[in-house]
Order: sequence, then structure tokens, then C-alpha cells
Amino acid sequence: MTDDIQKACEIMQAGGIILYPTDTIWGIGCDATNEKAVQRVYELKRRIDNKAMLVLTDSTAKLSMYVSEIPDIAWDLIEVADKPLTVIYPHAKNIAGNLLGEDGSVGIRITNEEFSRKLCERFRRPLVSTSANVSGEPSPTNFSEVSDVIKNGVDYIVKYRQDDMSKAKPSNIIKLGDGGVIQVIR
Repeated sequence: MTDDIQKACEIMQAGGIILYPTDTIWGIGCDATNEKAVQRVYELKRRIDNKAMLVLTDSTAKLSMYVSEIPDIAWDLIEVADKPLTVIYPHAKNIAGNLLGEDGSVGIRITNEEFSRKLCERFRRPLVSTSANVSGEPSPTNFSEVSDVIKNGVDYIVKYRQDDMSKAKPSNIIKLGDGGVIQVIR
């Protein structure tokens, strides 16, 4: 696992994109502060770039680095979540502009899964985390379902957990509006 983390960090520091296991499904990732790397992910997924992608980080302590105001309800939602939860926050900051929603929001998930958490810790920047599929196709539930188009389009494929055949699911998504308004997306 350590070699995978080292190599993935080197690739992302150079503006590359990776295929990696997350706390949910296999994802395509890159430095979430690098607009060119983010654009490459959109192109690989054949996804229009006004459809925002989420960001992964390793601790709640880092939220204030990427969100101007964190509504109080966010802390409660994160604390009581019994499975991976992506929270869409208004007023993002220090994130690539092409990652944000049209309203300036950003979806952030705090990962507890060992590999992606250690990757975030080591990289010291937020990661893009988007499903490892071409837009419109089903999301792969394990590595064996990731298409060759995706595998051939990334700069590095993490070896860790490639043999894990358990069926993973995407995270729940909740959007927080100004004034603490909550909208369940998924």
C-alpha cells in the first residue's frame, strides 16, 4: 500500500490522474486544486464540465480550508453518518474553479477508508473523487468492472484492492444551502 500511495502522490503532484479505491466505489482522482488535471478527468469521463465532481479529504479539520462557512448542521450530519456521506457546501474556496457547481458550491466527503485516507494525508491536498466510468455508463462496483477506456486513460492505476470483488455503493449526498437548508440528493 505504501508504494501505491507514494506513486499516486508523485503522479498527482505532476498534474496526472489516477484510478484508485475509495471508501465507496473505485474512483478517478487528481489534485483538486489543479484545473488542468481536473479538466483531464472531465475529458476522460466525457462529462460536461458544468456538472461538478466531488472532493475527498481525510479529516473534518481540513473542511475550513475549502469551505468559507460551514453550517453547524454539517458537523452533526458528518458525526451521525453511518455510511459515506458527501456534503455539498456553499461558498467553496481553494479548489479548482472547474470543480465547483454553478453556484460556487463544492461536494466534500471525509474518508475513513484506510487507503484513501492515507493517500489524502500524504498528498496534503484535496483529491477529486469521481466514479471510474464514462459519463452515462453504470458506475463500477469493483475494479473488475472498470472499463478499458478508463484504465487506459489514467496515468497510474493503484494496485491495492484490485482483487476485492465485494460490491461497493456510492455515497449518500446532501446539499446544504445558505441558512442551513438541507436537500437530499442521493
